[in-house]
Amino acid sequence: MRGRLALLVAATTGLTMIAFLVPLAMLLRDVAADRATVTATADAQAIVSVVGAADAPTVRLTVDRLALAAGRPVTVFLADGTVLGDPVAPTPATRLGATGRSLTARTADGGREIVIAVQGRAEGTAVIRTLVPAAELHRGVLRSWLLLAVLAAVLALLGLAVADRLARALVRPIVALSEVSHRLAGAELTARAQPAGPPEVREVAGALNHLAGRIQELLRAEREHVADLSHRLRTPLTALRLEAESMRDRDEAARIQAAADGVESAVTAVIRAARAATSAGAVTAGECDAAAVVADRVEFWSVLAEDTGRGVTTEIAPGPLPVALTADDLAAAADALLGNVFAHTPDGTPFTVRLRRAPAGGATLTVADRGPGIPAGPVRRGASGGGSTGLGLDIARRAAQAAGGRLDLAAPDHGGAAITLHLGPPRA
Repeated sequence: MRGRLALLVAATTGLTMIAFLVPLAMLLRDVAADRATVTATADAQAIVSVVGAADAPTVRLTVDRLALAAGRPVTVFLADGTVLGDPVAPTPATRLGATGRSLTARTADGGREIVIAVQGRAEGTAVIRTLVPAAELHRGVLRSWLLLAVLAAVLALLGLAVADRLARALVRPIVALSEVSHRLAGAELTARAQPAGPPEVREVAGALNHLAGRIQELLRAEREHVADLSHRLRTPLTALRLEAESMRDRDEAARIQAAADGVESAVTAVIRAARAATSAGAVTAGECDAAAVVADRVEFWSVLAEDTGRGVTTEIAPGPLPVALTADDLAAAADALLGNVFAHTPDGTPFTVRLRRAPAGGATLTVADRGPGIPAGPVRRGASGGGSTGLGLDIARRAAQAAGGRLDLAAPDHGGAAITLHLGPPRA
């Protein structure tokens, strides 16, 4: 923006200089030529009385003195053909002057020929001729033009300096607004812009601050709402635990009790995350043993797989297998992938869970099944083609990104779907 303002000022100043200085330069040239012509005319007219009444020797002496003093050639043509002073042949202008007309004519080299007709001599009209060379007509013009050029350059530099200061005053608050917007985009919601600059920029700064405050209020309300909803789940969980305690089959009661405890732990984690002063949807950075976490979640889901007639193939690398993710977040991601298998494939569909050590550190977790597959397209939060909430794959994707990795979707040759989480190693 500073460059564009400087270019605008330079263009405006240049046009202004052209509009004013070029005519002024032409005027100075004409004034210099007219001044030289007037001076030469006045010198020639000073000897009119002598030429009109004196004899030839006196006229010759007077003409020679004038030529010496003025520094230009002076010639007097008498009516009898006598030429006094600078010996030149008669010109069309002098012949016209012999008819009684005084005039000024241009010469071939750009100078001016001044002719004055003098009446009163007995033999007829005499003609005084003097010549103003082109150099004398333009004397001092080049120096004046140089002064104008220097003045134009000074004015242009002064205009650019003023434009730069003005542009800096305009750009500085805009750059500050840009920095604040980037900080807000980076989840630094306490960032605020300092209103400065023109009224329009100050208004934008106030609007940005209001927007940031409104975002904070909305996020705070959303976190509280999520926490409240999660807290309400504890009531049915308590009832489920009481029902499990009243069951006669102790093994079945223990299994349901463990499931209820797992759900309550997840609810508690949601409440803590919702009330934490972190950005919405953020995954906590940390470290855990991926082998232990994945083995635990596979064991949990294997019971349901047995009830629905699904074959489970497990390939888990021996631990410890550290990754840059907390155990709760990795468990949530694994549950999301395994839960998708049960939610979107018919009973009896086999699936495979593979956890391998990555060559550069970290691990890769792959959950593959032989169901109908996943519709093509990017993973978007809240978008699902199977009638679910559409949050499972997004939870897994965000967990992979938090661990410095990514989520890949593939369609194996044998059909179905294969979802792979690339998890990076713990950060040093």
